[in-house]
Amino acid sequence: MAVTMAEISKLRTMTGAGMMDCKNALTEAAGDFDKAIEIIRKKGQATAAKRSDREASEGCVLAAANGGFAAVLALKCETDFVAKNADFIALTQLALDAAMASKPANLEELAALKVDGRVLSEIITDRSGITGEKMELDYYEFVQGGTTTAYIHPGNKLATLVAVAEEGVDSQVVRDVAMQAAAMNPVSLDRTSVPQKVIDTELEIGREKAREEGKPENMLDKIAQGRLNKFFQESTLLEQSFIKDGKITVADYLKANKATAIAFKRVTLNQE
Repeated sequence: MAVTMAEISKLRTMTGAGMMDCKNALTEAAGDFDKAIEIIRKKGQATAAKRSDREASEGCVLAAANGGFAAVLALKCETDFVAKNADFIALTQLALDAAMASKPANLEELAALKVDGRVLSEIITDRSGITGEKMELDYYEFVQGGTTTAYIHPGNKLATLVAVAEEGVDSQVVRDVAMQAAAMNPVSLDRTSVPQKVIDTELEIGREKAREEGKPENMLDKIAQGRLNKFFQESTLLEQSFIKDGKITVADYLKANKATAIAFKRVTLNQE
């Protein structure tokens, strides 16, 4: 059966598949658009399955905030060429829009969301078949509070979220803290939220360094504790020196603006 360019163009608009894929699918389906779409979807699933063992190390990170809710996610692919493609960025935005609308609790719930009647994970699989690259939703995080913000670093490889308890806080203040988190890569919000495993590791490193320096054994714990305090100052968001004014901490900056940070998230595909 011969198919027309108008039919091929229509199917391309509906699926995003290539011209020859659309032509072949319409021919196989004898002009039935529903069958043609299913043929393209199955091809995409088969292609994705063949690439399941490949590493998806590139991708796009996007984030958004609306009132008291903010979300960040990463859609990964295999090459930087695809990651920078407008269609791939649009697909990442589609996933983010779905997250902002439905506020899923985790990555699994996000992947199962329906967008225009189709499951998000299936839409991603279809796109994988079209590009020939493995694609996967790899990160999804969110924060909630009185005021939230999202910061996307240029290049779409790094994004952060920050939530403060109070409503109506100056958006620039919260954004400044989000930029701080992006630049300084804190391990946690404050020292009370640092995982115990990290604390134990830092204490052990502190003892070993002191021992190598020839310090007395009875002083090792005290020295290690001092170094742990320095670690807290350098590696927890609220105790870090504020990048816009090194004379104060982030906590000082927030206090001066009557804001209390309650959560932050940082997602990056960069090697650090």
